[in-house]
Amino acid sequence: MTLSDALHEAARRIDRRDASVLLGALLGCNRAFLAAHGADPIAASHCAQFAQWVDRRAAGEPVAYITGCREFYGRPFRVGPATLIPRPETEHLVEQALARLSSQKWLERRAQPGVLDLGTGSGAIAITLALERPACRVTACDVSPAALAQAAENAAALGARVAWLESDWYAALRDRRFDLIVSNPPYVAEGDPHLSQGDLRFEPSIALTDRSPDGLASIRRIVAGASRYLAAGGWLLFEHGFDQADAARDLLLNAGFEDLICESDLAGIPRVAGGRLG
Repeated sequence: MTLSDALHEAARRIDRRDASVLLGALLGCNRAFLAAHGADPIAASHCAQFAQWVDRRAAGEPVAYITGCREFYGRPFRVGPATLIPRPETEHLVEQALARLSSQKWLERRAQPGVLDLGTGSGAIAITLALERPACRVTACDVSPAALAQAAENAAALGARVAWLESDWYAALRDRRFDLIVSNPPYVAEGDPHLSQGDLRFEPSIALTDRSPDGLASIRRIVAGASRYLAAGGWLLFEHGFDQADAARDLLLNAGFEDLICESDLAGIPRVAGGRLG
């Protein structure tokens, strides 16, 4: 069997792009290589492994969990069932955080800004900020020990310095203060039909929904507690759902935040909210 034959057979059961990603991950090559070497034979052992992966994808398992990897901000992150799969939309949150950490006015006052990532999961946000802004002192917390273990593994592989802390949001932080708090919290409302569809069926529910009717319970806790852990003039930035922008703005205003922002993703959907503590 050739590479083209394997892809053709797989495309009968799953999306062809998914098939290409799976085969490329298995062979350690990209889609361009597969296209240029379609006539090359595929080893029997690889053929058997690929068939197993196609079976798993046909059953609905996310490609990232099958390959064990997902790219985020140009870097490979190991992922598994204990962590949410990093998504392109969250890169907008990273961009907003980097913009604050690049502000000349900010840097004049903070030679080594302290950054806190709440609910870090795979560590994608915290590790990216640590690598993009090496002067920052980054702390990341999560309530899941398994997620923290995955995040620490990613940090070691990518050479990022991050302090990991098991904590239910702010619970284990005591009196520490930070210049920037970021979070991609669970914000899908309880009972949302998307939770039983597609890749979300396989991802940890604790990272997707806080089981509240409006999906805002975690965001409320993050916003309400931020002032205790932010330094004066510090920023809070977080990702939210497609229909939660107005609620997020109201929560920030009521908590005393200023210079509020509302940033949309590439589809034009409001995705990131934040503000500066006055």
